[in-house]
Amino acid sequence: MAPRCWRWWPWAAWPRTRPPPSESTQSRSRAPVGLNGSAGRPASAKYRSFRQQFSTQEQTPQICVVGSGPAGFYTAQHLLKHHSRAHVDIYEKQLVPFGLVRFGVAPDHPEVKNVINTFTRTAHSDRCAFHGNVVVGRDVTVQELRDAYHAVVLSYGAEDHRGLEIPGEELLGVLSARAFVGWYNGLPENRKLAPDLSCDTAVVLGQGNVALDVARILLTPPEYLEKTDITEAALGALRQSQVKTVWIVGRRGPLQVAFTIKELREMIQLPGTRPILDPADFLGLQDRIKEVPRPRKRLVELLLRAATEKPGVAEAARRASASRAWGLRFFRSPQQVLPSPDGRRAAGIRLAVTRLEGVGEATRAVPTGAVEDLPCGLVLSSIGYKSCPIDPSVPFDPKLGVIPNMEGRVVDVPGLYCSGWVKRGPTGVITTTMTDSFVTGQILLQDLKAGLLPSGPRPGYAAIKALLGRRGVWPVSFSDWEKLDAEEVSRGQGAGKPREKLLDPQEMLRLLGR
Repeated sequence: MAPRCWRWWPWAAWPRTRPPPSESTQSRSRAPVGLNGSAGRPASAKYRSFRQQFSTQEQTPQICVVGSGPAGFYTAQHLLKHHSRAHVDIYEKQLVPFGLVRFGVAPDHPEVKNVINTFTRTAHSDRCAFHGNVVVGRDVTVQELRDAYHAVVLSYGAEDHRGLEIPGEELLGVLSARAFVGWYNGLPENRKLAPDLSCDTAVVLGQGNVALDVARILLTPPEYLEKTDITEAALGALRQSQVKTVWIVGRRGPLQVAFTIKELREMIQLPGTRPILDPADFLGLQDRIKEVPRPRKRLVELLLRAATEKPGVAEAARRASASRAWGLRFFRSPQQVLPSPDGRRAAGIRLAVTRLEGVGEATRAVPTGAVEDLPCGLVLSSIGYKSCPIDPSVPFDPKLGVIPNMEGRVVDVPGLYCSGWVKRGPTGVITTTMTDSFVTGQILLQDLKAGLLPSGPRPGYAAIKALLGRRGVWPVSFSDWEKLDAEEVSRGQGAGKPREKLLDPQEMLRLLGR
């Protein structure tokens, strides 16, 4: 998703009115008489007890979550499950929910998207509401949310990519893997990307799961993608693609790759392709992997077999007939994108040859001084996602790309929390985010029970709705999304696809009668 831009808005904040307390609340909230006999100065122990009782039993905690991807929905799920009165509003900048599950998970991995069913059950709770088409930091500030809710959780993920910061990065044919993934997955801001696939060779910089995803999509025979939810525009471009070879380049060696065994196995078994692995890259690894953790050991053993073992008859025949190929290039770091003769397009990439220094987690790649040039017409940078600041009032660490926090509590901002990638950085899989988000939810509930959050009623969405109305913002509800969902499913049925994603926000709004 595109980085948010900070804008200061001239509108006044919503009036800070409070609903009149009920008679029972009034009777409870009369200030007790302290030991010195003066009203309004309660004994501290009784006061703490009162606040805790009020926080956990009497009020309806109004909580808002910013971001409707896995971090946002898992945080909401935990809050709703473990507090019987909590109400959670989920704000999302897109018109549609589910974040990275919809726009990041590869179309040929439909089983990963089944988590959407869990998120939908959460959204259907009568104590949960989805408000799409609302850009926090532009349409409404974080401070305005904090004024309207007892607690605010920032779960907006990593919306940008890390740049290569090398000469030639601006040339045509150099794209971020994030934008390429957004293009084939239907992220509205990437719908007009139109990557040029007329070249023979593509280079993917990075050796994580996203790198293998884009390499696999580039090389998968289009007929294997026809029944997925890949966009029709992307499928049409892939049918015309001339890309025959994809190199996946990493600064370090086989022991340090960031992809998982599932994605590697898919590449090795990819129809119509053969792997290109240099046995020299794996010399001595058999002994070195004995002490590594079992998941890493199994991964490197699979790489070793693919690189060094003679394939069986059937596999040899399959590879011999393959028209496309992919390869892993280790110990190479991008130094410069080489231009075409007219200086406009990428024609290759210059790689610095590296060697490893250090041991364990401290292992790093350092240049040897040697370089090599690799011809290619497409460069996809997959060296990491990064989060962006959402609002000037929220602390942000630009070096780490996270909101400074302690177990999800935003540092020095009481009542403000974070979960997911903006909390810990863009690492891990969906289950990692689930665990992380549950921790943030639990910490928030602990603070609520301890009386550390505002104890009076808060207006919640009623105040934000009025504010958005004055600003000409039209939020999209979950029932609105379900209308769009039905339209997508209907459009996909004719082609035998699970859905044909809507790409244009204006078309979505028209379908909703806005």
